[in-house]
Amino acid sequence: MNATCAALIAVLTLTVSLASAQDAPKPPGEAAPAPANAPDQPGLGEIMTLQQLRHIKLWFAGRAGNWPLANYEIGELQEGFEDVEKLLGGDTVDKAVGPAMKALQKTVDDKDRKAFSAAFDSLSTGCNNCHHTLDHAFIVIQRPTVLPYSNQSFAPQK
Repeated sequence: MNATCAALIAVLTLTVSLASAQDAPKPPGEAAPAPANAPDQPGLGEIMTLQQLRHIKLWFAGRAGNWPLANYEIGELQEGFEDVEKLLGGDTVDKAVGPAMKALQKTVDDKDRKAFSAAFDSLSTGCNNCHHTLDHAFIVIQRPTVLPYSNQSFAPQK
């Protein structure tokens, strides 16, 4: 197993563990869940790590023509971008990626593989523009070259 796969597995394991702990029923008399802005809530780095994983999955789903999976990943990305907007305030994220997300959704709705690649690249450019705006230009997003999900089929199901 290479270092990238090991890191992805560690992030996913931590994410699942945190989600399971938050979803577990509370015994009577135990304190209510912490508010959304509490320190134990995911920070920008954790949210963006998940966004990057969704970005990878979206690329491979679209390239395979698995439109239901691509549509699902667009929805997950949108939720993640909304979470980032809540953390940052304002509309920086929507300005950077909103139009690209809409264009990408159209290519998926139209099942247009050729237009998908250009729309995906536009989303990546929007991500990079947002990183520049937020003084994180050292984070550069591009098309994935390796599929780290060997346990998931990206082929469309019949």
